[in-house]
Amino acid sequence: MAFNRVERIDESLSLRRVLISVYDKTGLEDFVRGLIRINPELEIYSTGGSYEYLKKVISDIGKGKLISVADYTGQPEMQGGLVKTLDFKIYLGILSEPYNQAHDQDRERVGAILFDMVCVNLYPFALVLAKTGADAEELRQNIDIGGPCMLRASAKAYLRVASVCDPHDYPELIRELDASFGKLSLSTRKNLAAKTFKLVSGYDTAVALWFAQLADPCAAYKVEK
Repeated sequence: MAFNRVERIDESLSLRRVLISVYDKTGLEDFVRGLIRINPELEIYSTGGSYEYLKKVISDIGKGKLISVADYTGQPEMQGGLVKTLDFKIYLGILSEPYNQAHDQDRERVGAILFDMVCVNLYPFALVLAKTGADAEELRQNIDIGGPCMLRASAKAYLRVASVCDPHDYPELIRELDASFGKLSLSTRKNLAAKTFKLVSGYDTAVALWFAQLADPCAAYKVEK
């Protein structure tokens, strides 16, 4: 397989387009308001519950700035929200490089844009696991698929994408953006990527350990013979 070797990057990242899909919405309103204050032209692409939440809480400043991922991709979400972001245009926007002509042609071919920040947190598998009385089906439903995929992609692309996986980082990111005229440093992007991979690794480990200890995989279901 031939790799596209990156030879040119920007030390400072200006935020123009942000992709947001979060389970935990703690601090999200203040974070998004801060991002729009810093860049009034910012575009925010969002999914499902995150989109509906933002549509309500930033209605006074978000007109024309908030875009549904389903509208962007042209693909409606799967019933129950099982598939929202697993789409070629999403990953093209995360993983393609701005100084690569072939990638430019790929984006132009499908009408894709570059995402500069991916803000995602995951279904609370560990919390559900710790809850008394949770059955196998509730736990299975809380195994996140799209979230880890987007986080891994954005962390791999740290050379030009900020991967944000923890609401506790929102205030510090706003402070850096304020202090640097709306830009995030390569050092910050690298640190965010390291945190993202640690989070996803721990998440996958928790799921793997649960499967290994699952005594009866059929207990929560009516099994057809």
